[in-house]
Amino acid sequence: MKYVIVTGGVLSGLGKGISTSSIGVLLKSKGLKVCPIKIDPYLNVDAGTMNPYQHGEVFVLDDGAEVDLDLGNYERFLDVNLTGDHNITTGKVYRAVIEKERRGDYLGKTVQIIPHITDEIKALLREVGEKEHADVVLVEVGGTVGDIEGMPFLEAVRQLGQ
Repeated sequence: MKYVIVTGGVLSGLGKGISTSSIGVLLKSKGLKVCPIKIDPYLNVDAGTMNPYQHGEVFVLDDGAEVDLDLGNYERFLDVNLTGDHNITTGKVYRAVIEKERRGDYLGKTVQIIPHITDEIKALLREVGEKEHADVVLVEVGGTVGDIEGMPFLEAVRQLGQ
């Protein structure tokens, strides 16, 4: 499984979602199984309760997940039905890590951004790609590269390349 990571520069909302969708169409036209994933580095678990004037329209997937509108573009461009698993937020990642810590999965270790948060991000990306039997996982990292909220995600995708 290969990964294509799409990030932006210093401005958000410059068409990363359409670019990601278009790259997916090109890869699919070559016979590759493509799995798009959108990373949203906000602390909300999903987009359902966010103000549309701040975040934009919410897209509702067939499984009821309330996600970023980019996932609607992925579905239309690639002719696929996605699930809430195709949208990873900081809130989802932190919730999963805290639940693991409470269960004792970390055996009393100090839970940290590296390795625990980054490992969770990598696991989520791999799980979705493997479940879809993807040749290529397209990962769009939302927001801007300089935002501190996105740093754990950028570190995680950097580690995927090692």
